[in-house]
Amino acid sequence: METQEQPQYINPDITPETTPTSVNGVGTVEVPIKDDLPKLLPASESTTTQLQQISNQIAVFLARLPDYVGNFFNDYKPQITTVALIFAAIISVKLVFAVLDAVNDIPLFATLFELVGIGYTTWFVSRYLLKASTRQELASDFTTFKNQILGQ
Repeated sequence: METQEQPQYINPDITPETTPTSVNGVGTVEVPIKDDLPKLLPASESTTTQLQQISNQIAVFLARLPDYVGNFFNDYKPQITTVALIFAAIISVKLVFAVLDAVNDIPLFATLFELVGIGYTTWFVSRYLLKASTRQELASDFTTFKNQILGQ
């Protein structure tokens, strides 16, 4: 079985202004060549110097960034400490509530804790709040404790 070559079609209308272009390797399409098509402008010295200036400014900023951050923390140290303590307190309270909720789900512990709380409240009222002398003792203990905490 011999393969036959198909004759090539030659277009006599091809001129120097048109160029045949292959489309998916199937055939040729004539594309006009125009000199007025938009072209990219060559890189000029001003754009390269602008890019160098911008890159230098970025490098200087990144080199000074640790100083900026250090100065920020030094200037606002009390405020940052206060915010950090508030967040730590919120997280601690949520953690304690989660643990108490988990313990409260155990059937006998909830009742046991209620009985302990009622017993302690009854003891505290009978020990410190019923008589005037014990109330004065509680007030003096509270004042002493307050002075120890505040440092007076």
